[in-house]
Amino acid sequence: MKGHDTVSDTEEPHHVPASSQRISEWVAERILERIARGELVPGERLPGERQLAEQLHVSRVSVRAALQKLKTQGFLTAVQGGGTRVVSSAGAMDGALTEMVRVKHGNLCDLVEIRQALESWAARRATERASQEQIDHIGRVLAAMGETGRDGKQAADDMDFHLAVAQAAGSPVYLHLLATIRDILGQMMEYHHTEPFALGKEALMIDHHRAIYEAIKRRDADAAAAAAADHLGWVLDRYNDLSRKAEDLSRPNAGTPP
Repeated sequence: MKGHDTVSDTEEPHHVPASSQRISEWVAERILERIARGELVPGERLPGERQLAEQLHVSRVSVRAALQKLKTQGFLTAVQGGGTRVVSSAGAMDGALTEMVRVKHGNLCDLVEIRQALESWAARRATERASQEQIDHIGRVLAAMGETGRDGKQAADDMDFHLAVAQAAGSPVYLHLLATIRDILGQMMEYHHTEPFALGKEALMIDHHRAIYEAIKRRDADAAAAAAADHLGWVLDRYNDLSRKAEDLSRPNAGTPP
């Protein structure tokens, strides 16, 4: 009953904690279940203590103890100004990855190939698991990408599209993997929408994303996976082309007839 360190009699039987289990530990397990199911994703702010207490029919004291335990374990972190949010293993790993990609072109290409495998899998999974609401959301993000007057917002739109597909795939593991490399992904998206990468290529990139969306909308798993692979294959080719051009320009007497 709310206001006491117990759970409501209306809870489902399998949700009632064992008599020997502390209520705060039971609350912590319920929050972890939400994270594991993808209901709470990396970076998302949790409901307040009062709301969680009402949802779980326990006292705020138990909720506070559960949140503190999950913070200690590294699942949650405090938000400036109050509240908590879900964290992932980003931080140092993301910074190290960004540096590795920055200093060596081959590492950047490796990352694109890894994205190609992961995002093809995610697009395929989205055709199988996405709700109609999630598919509609992907469509709205795609529409925003094609709107005029979006200068300076294309990278954010691009990231939103890939995150929308990730959400539609319904895999908390995949969402946490993306959260781990979110900074380097953001930098990649920024580069994709600036010169020289994007010069004359914005419409083509939108077409790539449209192919992914249309395949997910049709529930065509093979086409969705192929569209995601084709897009990132093109990105990889673009990186290599620009790298070769940069190397040619850096050579002595570059551009001088033999």
